[in-house]
Amino acid sequence: MIYLYGASGHAKVIIDILEKNGMIISGLIDGNPEIKKLMEYAVKPEVEITNSDCGVLVSIGNNTSRKRVAESLNSKFINAIHPNAVLAGRVSLGSGVSIMAGAVVNSDVTVGNHVILNTNCTVDHDCSISDFVHISPNAALAGNVEVGEGSHVGIGACVIQGIKIGCWATIGAGAVVIRNVPDYAVVVGNPGKIIKYNHPK
Repeated sequence: MIYLYGASGHAKVIIDILEKNGMIISGLIDGNPEIKKLMEYAVKPEVEITNSDCGVLVSIGNNTSRKRVAESLNSKFINAIHPNAVLAGRVSLGSGVSIMAGAVVNSDVTVGNHVILNTNCTVDHDCSISDFVHISPNAALAGNVEVGEGSHVGIGACVIQGIKIGCWATIGAGAVVIRNVPDYAVVVGNPGKIIKYNHPK
């Protein structure tokens, strides 16, 4: 039995992954009381989970919100890995991880807790992905890239080998990152340039 926290478009993708893996979804939980149903699954504002065998996955795409919800729960978090994702034999995964169709994760990659590796992204050898990171569709990380907590690598972005991206940074869609990125920086363009800084969470 599995409960999902968050009933948005991101949850639809998670539902499909779990169904393809033959996992039983008990329902969804969302703080918006107006949401009653997502696909054919009931959505409730809260559920008391007393069965220790129940698994939970935070199905929220926003990194800040995902962290807030995950840290408020005392649950057994599960991973959702699409059967068409490709993971090398020497990959270390945390808990609460979502890996979408077509994602490729190569050897000696470390993935933290509550990370999203979205559709067709590639994470090459020896990368380190910290907690609450989101690697968007078609983004590509070359080897030995480090991504700090809560950072978001936008759709189609490319990061060359050996780069360090700080915590809670944002890499814009299609950006080409060829220099290290400090904490909270927002990087766009080719080559990537810092245009502003996010507010500390």
